[in-house]
Amino acid sequence: MNAAPPKPVERQLPSDEARELLTLTRELVHRELLPRAAEEEAAGRFPREVFRTLGEAGLLSLPYPEAVGGGEQPYEVYLQVLEELAAGWLAVGLGVSVHTLSCHALATFGSPEQRERWLPGMLGGTQLGGYCLSEPQSGSDAAALRTRADRDGEGAAADYVVRGTKAWITHGGRADFYSAIVRTGEEGPRGISCLLVPGDAEHLSAAPPEHKMGMNSSPTAQLHFDGVRVAADRLIGEEGQGFQIALAALDSGRLGIAACAIGVAQAALDLAVEYAGSRRQFGRPIADFQGLSFMLADMATQIEAGRALYLSAARRRDEGLAFSKQAAMAKLFCTDAAMRVTTDAVQVLGGYGYTQDFPAERYMREAKVLQIVEGTNQIQRLVIGRHLTKG
Repeated sequence: MNAAPPKPVERQLPSDEARELLTLTRELVHRELLPRAAEEEAAGRFPREVFRTLGEAGLLSLPYPEAVGGGEQPYEVYLQVLEELAAGWLAVGLGVSVHTLSCHALATFGSPEQRERWLPGMLGGTQLGGYCLSEPQSGSDAAALRTRADRDGEGAAADYVVRGTKAWITHGGRADFYSAIVRTGEEGPRGISCLLVPGDAEHLSAAPPEHKMGMNSSPTAQLHFDGVRVAADRLIGEEGQGFQIALAALDSGRLGIAACAIGVAQAALDLAVEYAGSRRQFGRPIADFQGLSFMLADMATQIEAGRALYLSAARRRDEGLAFSKQAAMAKLFCTDAAMRVTTDAVQVLGGYGYTQDFPAERYMREAKVLQIVEGTNQIQRLVIGRHLTKG
């Protein structure tokens, strides 16, 4: 069963342009995402053409400057677009978040010449990005990564030759470009750099996609760099700056995951409310029973609190204020809330919630991954604790 179109969320938006953008997003969700999500997820088909449609609508470039092909939207607007997309189909909402994350290094740390050369194509809607940080032996401990990029020759113009394996790469093997965090020097964070790698580079290959609990239409795969040659002018920032670039991108990416989590939770709540209002037991709708109505009230409250938290962090980012702690809090709270809300949605539907006839079970499976990606929630607690104790 496909999910029914959700009720519009009441939003406080900063401009008429933002309201029009959210209206456009909802129209695309109803037309392009909701009718296909369940079938494509069951079949494990990657909806590449959907991302082209979103790109043509300008939704793959929202938080970046108009001068380089971006939509020049505040992060608070971009995140609410992500939320709407994720409510319709998490694989698409998360895919847009990953693409935005993949553009972050070049947009933020690239030279003017690099941004002028590559960013318009990356933001123009036809290209889809991937972000390469994790490795089989370094996930939460990203500074321990081993994929090496060594110079083939002397001088700043010498090409890099990259060898190693990246893991858990969204769009792995399907992306048009990758922002790859690699080791160019000593052990630890100071020996890490960032390279912009073409998706069709020679000696770059992808393993078969992982068999996952959910998000089956979003390919997640290892990438093998078997002597991939990358031109020196594709170094983003300076050698040794890669770990800083990665952390800066993750702060923004965590807000994207928070918004996606609230989208999934909202879809689950809408389904639960609709079902509870139509399902009758003992001569009346089950929504009339206090125990169930209290459960719905708690679900709705968690969603509203999560939305307020991620938007507060986004507004700090838009104002140029530090937001790392707030991003970690938003990612932690919103994804934990999504797990609780989707689990409760299955409970509201009872036996039907445990079947694939309704999307409640899919929402619950999808919510789980959001507690893991972009830094596990245990890492988020570590980040928050360090901010509190060390400033």
